[in-house]
Amino acid sequence: FMLNGAITLGTLDGANVEIADAAGKENEIIFGMLTHEVDALKAMGYHPSMFANRDETALRVLSFLEKGWNGEDFHEIVNNLRTSDPYMVMADFVDYRRAQEDVQKLYADRERWNRMSLANIAGSGVFSADRSVTDYANNIWGTHPVK
Repeated sequence: FMLNGAITLGTLDGANVEIADAAGKENEIIFGMLTHEVDALKAMGYHPSMFANRDETALRVLSFLEKGWNGEDFHEIVNNLRTSDPYMVMADFVDYRRAQEDVQKLYADRERWNRMSLANIAGSGVFSADRSVTDYANNIWGTHPVK
C-alpha cells in the first residue's frame, strides 16, 4: 500500500504548535529556534548577516536570488534577509537544511513515511476550513449563522 501523504515541516510556532499537538510531535519535522531562543537573540540584537556571512550555502543562495533568472531578480527579498529578516530565516537556515535532509531520509522509509502521513491527515481534521471560518465568525467577527 503506497500513500503520498503530508508531513508538517516547520518551526514550532503559530499553527504548527497546534498541528503537532493534534497529530503528535513524533509525526512532524520541526526545525529552528524555540521561543526562548528567539527572544534571547532579539534581546541581544539580531543581525542576519552574522548568520549568512559564515554559511557558504546561504551566501550562494542569496547570490543566486539576487542575480535572478528569466529576467526576474529578488533583490528586495535578499536585502530583507541580509538586513532586517524579521522572521529570522537566516538564523534558522542551517537547521532548515538539516530538517530537509531528515525529510529525504524519512521519505526513503516508505512505511514510516506513510504512518506519519496518516497520523497527520487524521489529526488535521480540526484544521478544516469550515471549522476555522466558524471560529473566526464566532470569536473574532462576532457574527452568527443566518437561517
